[in-house]
Amino acid sequence: MRNIMRALLRLLGWKLEGELPGFKKCVIIFAPHTSNWDFVLMLITRFCFKMDVAYLGKHTLFKPPFGWFFRWVGGIPVERASKNDVVQQVVAEIKRREGIQLALAPEGTRSKKQYWKSGFYHIAVQAEVPIVFTYLDTKTKTIGVGEYIQPTGDIQLDMNKIKSFYKDKMGIRPELASDIQIKDKRQP
Repeated sequence: MRNIMRALLRLLGWKLEGELPGFKKCVIIFAPHTSNWDFVLMLITRFCFKMDVAYLGKHTLFKPPFGWFFRWVGGIPVERASKNDVVQQVVAEIKRREGIQLALAPEGTRSKKQYWKSGFYHIAVQAEVPIVFTYLDTKTKTIGVGEYIQPTGDIQLDMNKIKSFYKDKMGIRPELASDIQIKDKRQP
């Protein structure tokens, strides 16, 4: 499957870059997330890098007739409108498992927003796991695995490192890229 997916990416004009670190547990962030095609490309990339990732997805994706597929490729349904504490549930799941690579798109949506959702960061801090940066860049037609950090708990310091890494990456629909910052809790 790996060779087939690598050939498919080459056929589509994309190249792969980097190597996935050998962490048993980590949070993998993917950005920029500006199109439904991001998921397709990252799914192909999953096989190319031999990733065994889990990801959180909108609960409606997991309904018939395609729900089985999203579960098969590592999906964990989440009801975003619910008042359940998703961060705490995910942290507990990470701690429970012997190994998990949890892939998240911090933008949380394909629409332009003024900030990234901070759940990925809080999950990594509370579960005491590193954050691995993965990306796609349409300027260079590259999909890759970049740097990683062990979050310090100082969200602004760590977000500066994340912003520095992603600042020159361009998504499929660059006009929909969200600003790489965390929402100030005092904002409405």
